[in-house]
Amino acid sequence: MSFPHLGDTAALERGWVLAPRFGLDGLIAAVVTHADDGEVLMLAWMNAEALQATLDTGEAHYWSRSRRELWRKGATSGQVQRVSEVRVDCDQDAVWLKVRPQGDGGACHVGFRSCFYRVVEDGRLVERG
Repeated sequence: MSFPHLGDTAALERGWVLAPRFGLDGLIAAVVTHADDGEVLMLAWMNAEALQATLDTGEAHYWSRSRRELWRKGATSGQVQRVSEVRVDCDQDAVWLKVRPQGDGGACHVGFRSCFYRVVEDGRLVERG
């Protein structure tokens, strides 16, 4: 899948064409929140194939930078993310997915609901899952 490239700033920022601006590495940041309460669940990366698969299936797909492969969230963990809404930021270089996690309701491979389960307190990380 190839998304269009818009050279016109007004069309990019105010137009109706989805034209995500992937970085030099071919990736775009995806902020993922819970559709029901807005909690930030994770930050992931998508390439064009992952974004298109997400749009086509209604389930979140990402690009694993460590494994260098496309992955459907929950394929092994059961934590499938059903997408209720996809947004892009003003200059289309970031994606926001609103999802409803399936399985145990978590998003983090460590076992927490959110990947942001630690708080910085006095320079240390404290779990607040």
